[in-house]
Amino acid sequence: MDKIKLFFNPKSVALVGATDKEGSTGKIILQNLIKGKDRRAVYPVNPNRESVLEQKCYPTLKDLPEVPDLVLVVVPAKFVPQVIEDAGKVGTKSVIIISAGFKEVGSEGKALEEKIAEIAKQYGIRIIGPNCMGTMSPASGFNATFARMEMPKTGNVAFLSQSGALGSAVLDWAIARNVGFSGFASIGSMMDVNFGDLIDYFGTDENTKSIIVYLETMGEAKKFMSAARGFARTKPIIVIKPGRFEESAQAAKSHTGSMVGNAMFVDAIFQRAGVVRVDNIGDLFSCAAILNTSNLPRGANLAIVTNAGGPAVLATDSLMEQKGKLAHISDETVTALNPVLPPSWSKGNPMDILGDADPERYAVTLEAAIKDPGVDGVVVIYTPQGAANPLDIAKTIVKIAKKSKKPVLTSWMGDANVAEARKLFYQHNIPSFEFPEEAVKGYIFMYRYARGLENLYETPEELAVDVDPSKEYIRTILKKVASEGRTLLSETESKKFLQAYGIDATVPFLARDAKDAAQIASALRFPVVMKIASPDISHKSDVGGVILGLKTEAEVEKAFATMMENVKAACPAANIEGVTLQRMVDKYDYELIIGSKKDPVFGPVILFGSGGIEAEFQKDVAVGLPPLNQVLARRVMEGTKIYEMLYKGFRTKPPANLRLLEETLVKFSNLLVDFPEIMEIDINPLALLGSEAIALDARIIIDEEYIKNPTGDHNHLIITPYPAKYIKPWHTKDGRDVILRPIRPEDEPMEKALLEGLSEESSRMRFFHILKDINHALLVRFCNIDYDREMAIIAEYNDKGKKRNVGVGRLIIDNNGLSGEFSILVADDFQHHELGAKLLDMLIGIAREKGLKNFYGVVLAENVVMLNLCKDFGFNVKKDKSTEYKVNLEL
Repeated sequence: MDKIKLFFNPKSVALVGATDKEGSTGKIILQNLIKGKDRRAVYPVNPNRESVLEQKCYPTLKDLPEVPDLVLVVVPAKFVPQVIEDAGKVGTKSVIIISAGFKEVGSEGKALEEKIAEIAKQYGIRIIGPNCMGTMSPASGFNATFARMEMPKTGNVAFLSQSGALGSAVLDWAIARNVGFSGFASIGSMMDVNFGDLIDYFGTDENTKSIIVYLETMGEAKKFMSAARGFARTKPIIVIKPGRFEESAQAAKSHTGSMVGNAMFVDAIFQRAGVVRVDNIGDLFSCAAILNTSNLPRGANLAIVTNAGGPAVLATDSLMEQKGKLAHISDETVTALNPVLPPSWSKGNPMDILGDADPERYAVTLEAAIKDPGVDGVVVIYTPQGAANPLDIAKTIVKIAKKSKKPVLTSWMGDANVAEARKLFYQHNIPSFEFPEEAVKGYIFMYRYARGLENLYETPEELAVDVDPSKEYIRTILKKVASEGRTLLSETESKKFLQAYGIDATVPFLARDAKDAAQIASALRFPVVMKIASPDISHKSDVGGVILGLKTEAEVEKAFATMMENVKAACPAANIEGVTLQRMVDKYDYELIIGSKKDPVFGPVILFGSGGIEAEFQKDVAVGLPPLNQVLARRVMEGTKIYEMLYKGFRTKPPANLRLLEETLVKFSNLLVDFPEIMEIDINPLALLGSEAIALDARIIIDEEYIKNPTGDHNHLIITPYPAKYIKPWHTKDGRDVILRPIRPEDEPMEKALLEGLSEESSRMRFFHILKDINHALLVRFCNIDYDREMAIIAEYNDKGKKRNVGVGRLIIDNNGLSGEFSILVADDFQHHELGAKLLDMLIGIAREKGLKNFYGVVLAENVVMLNLCKDFGFNVKKDKSTEYKVNLEL
């Protein structure tokens, strides 16, 4: 992150292309840089000038008196490669290319960009841009943009924008509304530094409380996902992305392919990362201002305190539109307020305390609303009526709101008369809006963010799913299909995939002629289904290639002749192998679809929803990203309209076996994780009846390009799956058998039991204090990890039929990707039996495998056992503080 930091707070900066030409980008940027020259050296570079804006100008970067921390480039595109070469030779490691004229203009520009990337890689240079607006950091007085405006005030919001023009407009909009920033970056084409890099930087910046993003293209989706997942729990990330309703441009071969467009991929990514997606600029900053993770609502129940009925009605309408709830004010609260409020107050919610309400009336009502157990948050509305001073009422609200554990939002309606009151709210970080509808919308954003995190990190239950199915059997099928030059698997081949992963399916049998078909049907027992067998036909029912409910051999022979006639007429060039017959599952409760489509950037996405022949018309589907667990599978299901029916039943339909559906989705997810060869797959319909979920039809299309050029395990996924390769049996020195394996979200109960069972001494040796508050949020942080960024190996012990976690070795990789910090924890009854040494040994191996150069930890001086262990492993042990040692191992 050191190189990224220089984009926002360099000690010295050079501007290549500095000029005093009126209206030029080079002049505007230099003017902005000069405003901060008391805090850093500013070097204009231009071979055709001796000075610019009274600043000494240098011919080239090689002529500067020092190596600049940061170089800004505004010269024409064709000269940029030489500037990057010069920057590399003098030793600069961070460059912002403002210049345009690269891949956005065609092949010539793309070639220039590739040349720049090659030079940058050679010298280890990080680049923002090209074709960008630059960066700002109000706290460090740094403005490296061509924005014609004053520097925004210092604040806690980081703003990242792909569009320079929109970034400038939004900055102007925000400044007018007193919004402060911890940093701003316009990143343009993202040839190098992307959203993932900047989310990582601002995620660790102590001055940044939330991150807002204007995103057109995601860039490296895996890096974005990893960074967003790492910080969205503690720092809200709010994104506005245009193209929500953009239709997919490429025709798809399967039902799933035609139903999943780019917008659904992006929504799935945001949901899985815990990112909030908004629709407009106003919402972007409203969210950034109010999503204080320490004061989020626990529910959707909102109380409205007002001195006017009309605004309260508008607020209520907005609440209903946003699917919030008007909180029920308890009888106890009404009874308590009756003696202190006018007799004609509303005695319910909205809590209308009348137009002449003074500060005291607002105070008692707000305090009562906050105390009411049925209220999750409060919006306070003021309209300029009566004699009450809006600033005096605001001061009262501030005192109460700052003590409240429930969010309080305000709407002081009006302009000049309430300006000072709004300013007071801003100063005390109390959300304030011009109109009550905006305040309500802001509250619902808070609730959705809180609820989204709660749903995302709910502790999953373990499912009965085979984690190691027969993959080689399936690879044999793939090899055969590829050798025949096919991309579409037959129904039989597709169902073998599913069955290998434990998904039940009807078995089709091939018949070449009518007589064979009749004999097979008779053996299967009637009724049966007949389908055309052709590698060239994907949607069989569209060409008359499906006939249901055949009950006799005569019906089968007649159906064979009819099907051949209809299919050959519809697809005369198709290669027809015959027909398949399978048992008819004619009684089931629900018809569902499960499918997937692989995107070249985002990888595979899982689709679930209402199935059958009308699936594409209904489009009642939701999407999720593999890998799934029980909770994530349930979240996907909850995104559909049919979920309520599956959950509750409807008329003659009983509630569905949701656990069975969760298991089926997880098995399907595992299939996608293990086989990047799959381009598209769908099961439609999946028939659900009681404790059975049966795939009646299945279709798989393989990725021809991947078959030719495989990229290795799991490179097709943007979320690294469970690293099963680290599962190892082991036994302690005293002979107890344990399983060493990576931790999972499902391990939260075992992790909690381990931490609660520690002695005070063991707790202090590991955490440097006695760990008392072992809550869900802490356990989520320990168990729900990104395997790209960290690793936790637990020791699972079967103690008389009960599983226990008896030790954890943890490695957290630093943002530089080159070093990592480790920690070891062993249950008291397993200490002194070499488990700690084994965990340390595994972590060192994992660190080497991940390419780390440095492996370190911090150990209390009194933890003699760990210090001796580190010495045995060859660590350099050095006293860091009076009570701590830093142990370091060069890998």
